[in-house]
Amino acid sequence: MTATTAPLLRFITAGSVDDGKSTLIGRLLYDSKTLLTDQIAKLDQAAAKGENPDFASLTDGLAAEREQGITIDVAYRYFATPKRKFIIADTPGHEQYTRNMVTGASTADAAIVLVDATRVDFSGEEPVLLPQTKRHSAILKLLGTPHVIIAVNKLDLLDFNREAYEKIVAAYQKLAEQIKLSADVRFIPISALGGDNIVNKSVNTPWYEGEALLPLLESLPAGANQAEKLSAHFPVQRVARQDGSSSDDFRGYQGRLEAGRLAVGDEVKVLPSGNSAKIAEIYGAAGKQQSAVAGEVLTVTLDRDIDISRGNAIVGADSTAVPLKQLQADVCWFDDVALNPGRRYLLKHTTQTTAAKIKGISYVWDVHTLSRVQSADKLSINDIGHLSIVLQQPVNATAYSENPATGAFILIDEATNHTVAAGMISGNDTEDSFEI
Repeated sequence: MTATTAPLLRFITAGSVDDGKSTLIGRLLYDSKTLLTDQIAKLDQAAAKGENPDFASLTDGLAAEREQGITIDVAYRYFATPKRKFIIADTPGHEQYTRNMVTGASTADAAIVLVDATRVDFSGEEPVLLPQTKRHSAILKLLGTPHVIIAVNKLDLLDFNREAYEKIVAAYQKLAEQIKLSADVRFIPISALGGDNIVNKSVNTPWYEGEALLPLLESLPAGANQAEKLSAHFPVQRVARQDGSSSDDFRGYQGRLEAGRLAVGDEVKVLPSGNSAKIAEIYGAAGKQQSAVAGEVLTVTLDRDIDISRGNAIVGADSTAVPLKQLQADVCWFDDVALNPGRRYLLKHTTQTTAAKIKGISYVWDVHTLSRVQSADKLSINDIGHLSIVLQQPVNATAYSENPATGAFILIDEATNHTVAAGMISGNDTEDSFEI
């Protein structure tokens, strides 16, 4: 399999501050020879002088990041090997920028969670992981990231102690069980700075029987084609009209196919009305085509006129999507101003925006104890909670677990236009509604 035929893999690095995320990515870029010549020369010069190469500088692009030595924004990098192409998102470890991590993880096929072995507390009966490691793992669980690689970093500073590594593995396995992490979880002992188990197996860990990091990434299945296997879901972004005589009047529906496939002649239904029709024509970037798959931007026409507007959805006849006016959802709160249950927000779902009110907070996750606080009355910045939400207009949605593209939404503060939260729909709240 060559890099031109292997499916693209999107992955992120996550974890706490100074766990070595940027250094790991810099090492991957360096060892895969995808850096510019002057960047390689600078790192080689540092090595020749006996200094540690500053791999982190390759991803910390903002001036504030270089000055403070922390990652603030999500840094996207591209690299390729003979076997595969990759897009990496280096996400912040600082708690203040957890919202940026959510952004990077939302489209990832895999996540590398770095755990700094020197900062794990071994003083008690069981090792204690850092709170941000727990928070990021909880977010990966909510986002349904299919593959999670736990890279136990800086083991060189513990003389590659096998017992310490195995205790950390056991601690994370317990964490994964507590938060019900259903991902495929792998563990690798590494030194990002030294390159141990990054591209090749390290002689310093003869007791480790698994793969090095890069070969593992090359072998992971990508989720890019998973959306194609779902029922068709086409949120309408715009209605295109070309008024003429009755013989050439054109009415096309434009948007991006978020799931499944569409073909000329397919039976579809329109939400929220439930009216049925057949696909008459499909237009893509190159003109008229017979079919389309998830991810394509299209204009489609139907075999009969139906009242359709922006925010409606054209879905497959077998689609499980339904118009929802009340939601149960897991929410990551982004804003400095805490959630106010009595306040009205805007909810944006695919191409539709509607007023929303928080009906209640079922619980908030305590990432320190991994317990659910049932009596919480607010969500503060970086909190993760489960909410009941009532909408002014229904959204045409599925559960996030069925299709992330049609089960995700954001909340917007009407007064500031700030994106205050990202949410994942878990179900329909069937209790009585109330006025917004």
